[in-house]
Amino acid sequence: MAEVKVPELAESISEGSIAQWLKQPGDHVEKGEYVLELETDKVNVEIISDYTGTLSEHLAEEGDTVQVGQAIAIVDENGSAAATPKAEAPKAEESKAEPAKKEQAAPAKEAPKAETKEASATQQVIASPAARKLAREKGIDLTQVPVADPLGRVRVQDVEAATKAPAAPAAPAAATNTAPAAKQAAAPVEVNDDRIEVVKMTRRRQTIAKRLVQVQSEAAMLTTFNEVDLSAVMELRSRHKDSFVKTNDVKLGFMSFFTKAVIGALKKYPLLNAEIKGDHILKKNFYDIGVAVSTDEGLVVPVVRDADRKSFAEIEKNISDLAVKARNNKLGLSDLSGGTFTITNGGTFGSLLSTPILNAPQVGILGMHTIKTRPIAVGDQIENRPMMYLALSYDHRIVDGKEAVGFLVAIKDMLEDPEQLLLQG
Repeated sequence: MAEVKVPELAESISEGSIAQWLKQPGDHVEKGEYVLELETDKVNVEIISDYTGTLSEHLAEEGDTVQVGQAIAIVDENGSAAATPKAEAPKAEESKAEPAKKEQAAPAKEAPKAETKEASATQQVIASPAARKLAREKGIDLTQVPVADPLGRVRVQDVEAATKAPAAPAAPAAATNTAPAAKQAAAPVEVNDDRIEVVKMTRRRQTIAKRLVQVQSEAAMLTTFNEVDLSAVMELRSRHKDSFVKTNDVKLGFMSFFTKAVIGALKKYPLLNAEIKGDHILKKNFYDIGVAVSTDEGLVVPVVRDADRKSFAEIEKNISDLAVKARNNKLGLSDLSGGTFTITNGGTFGSLLSTPILNAPQVGILGMHTIKTRPIAVGDQIENRPMMYLALSYDHRIVDGKEAVGFLVAIKDMLEDPEQLLLQG
């Protein structure tokens, strides 16, 4: 007998919830084959078996919270070999049995085979974790979902399309057999008003809520503001945008300018690139910049690794790829772990000003906002300029106001004179 255990996921992830068992007791399992889908705080991951044999027992049920290193299933490595004699034994006895007894026994044997085949077909459907999750929530049988993917993989779009389609007569039966859907429908909150819909929070949303409250209760969080004139950046982008796309096959956006400016400011004010651990400060001499991305599942912060060593084009490509992966629920734990400082852009949604909350254990986060043309005093003249408010939230336990203001001013200076970005050490 061998145990299937929850593997090491990431430094910051110690547990997860079993979203769905992909293999049931009695199913044959190959080494490297997916056994279950685990929902963690950040992403959904599919756990494989390190052994070949028969899955003999689940040690945890769907919806249970399990810890890293915990045994969650038993695989009988001799199960596949032992199954052959058992299957042959009834045949030997059948040859000696009377014809009438054979006919009576046949229906009894066929029924379980049909059930096993149907259950097996459901589990073998190739689907993304997000699609499986949505199907469970909607009570949809994945085997009945029309697939557009040429490789036959069920995607979120397919499940959503099936949700909008008229309900088939068999749908109630499928919903009845879907254990996770039934669990979510049985919400612990009861209301007596049919105008109120009770929806269970996903594990990720629960984690986001818990961490945001935790940050506000543990960190001495403060926000300081400034504004930046983006005339020079916009003029530079306008002059080089066509050649940049032709050369690098990616658009020249604002994020690369802000990322470079943040790195330059972090080098001047290193405590904003640090972390508090107990009574110690961990100063990080590398620059892994998190970029907040909004998805249907909630806010995620994929990380641009060693951003100080990347060119403008590399940063733009990296951010674009991470954003696509985030929205398609394809981010891996390696994309989300770590990060020394975060940039969040509420301006994409039209936000004029906000106070971003720290992404613990980081001690600083920069909030970008929408660009608005406003009249600004330039020397003795009043001119209309493209202006953006910047917000820096920081942990006052190790970052003083002087450093925070200096950090924002450094970013402002580099963006208003972007040639400085090319002269960073």
